[in-house]
Amino acid sequence: MTQESDTIEDKQAQSRFRPFILWALFLGLCAILVAGVAGWLDPVERALSDERLSFSTGDFTITAYMVARVIVVLALVYWMAAVVAGVLDTRIRHAKAFKSGTRSLIAQIVRIAIYIIAGLITLDVVGLDLTALTVFGGALGIGLGFGLQKIASNFISGIILMVERSVEEDDLVELADGTTGFVRRTSARYVLLETFDGKDILIPNEELITGRVINWTLTNSRGRVEIKVGVAYGSDLHLAQSLMLDAAKAHPLCIEDPAPVCVLRTFGDSAIDFTLWFWVADVTKGRMGPQSEVMFAIVDLFEKHGVRIPFPQRDLHIMPGATNAIEPEARS
Repeated sequence: MTQESDTIEDKQAQSRFRPFILWALFLGLCAILVAGVAGWLDPVERALSDERLSFSTGDFTITAYMVARVIVVLALVYWMAAVVAGVLDTRIRHAKAFKSGTRSLIAQIVRIAIYIIAGLITLDVVGLDLTALTVFGGALGIGLGFGLQKIASNFISGIILMVERSVEEDDLVELADGTTGFVRRTSARYVLLETFDGKDILIPNEELITGRVINWTLTNSRGRVEIKVGVAYGSDLHLAQSLMLDAAKAHPLCIEDPAPVCVLRTFGDSAIDFTLWFWVADVTKGRMGPQSEVMFAIVDLFEKHGVRIPFPQRDLHIMPGATNAIEPEARS
């Protein structure tokens, strides 16, 4: 117990002193930058610019002083970029105009944009010629075209989803392969889908853009339930239709607008087929439960009023004199 308490106290002490160490490092880098601008580091510059500490490629020369200068400026610029990104991230995540998933994606995009701008500022401050980076830019473009193509595509697709707001957290969606579930998290690369059986599926953003997606809650949360019922020939069809509508209307989740509808569809071999449709107000609460309960109610009402639900059957008619006689083989 004593060792564990000592470890906890050490961690707490480190966490208390970490901000002071970081700020001391930041102020030290600022002091080095000011000294360089004021010319106090000219002897250091001449020593680190020696040819033995330099590397040349074509007309471009890299010295040890340039590398040290880039490191200092890069640390300072990215430090300030991190502070700005943190402030903006906090404000964006507390904005109420967007859902949490959209806020997270916006925060990531803003953070990436800030760091890109910080990198360009760093290159300009240290005096690097951006035309010298054309070869690197070409190689980066080839890399994006091959190895990072899917990552870039998913990132852009995430931006499109954010702008269109077609898929957001807590939406009930169904994919082209029949996978159905609730969107629990959206990010720059994927959407986390929780299925009804508790599985978490990571769906790349590109699939939601290029594939067919059913969003059950995009414009409203209503959902239609369909029940097919077969009624035996000779039954009172008007009574059967009325009983099915009564069973749907009696369910507590059935809404009045749109009203339930029951239509006669086909004359089958063994039954007259009806289809009953009714709507529930919130499809996220499920459709199978109301469907099952209404079907039970239909069976109870049919039994009470003498309406039969038939099973497949065939009538066999034997015509007199139609027996086939098999002639015995002739003996040799």
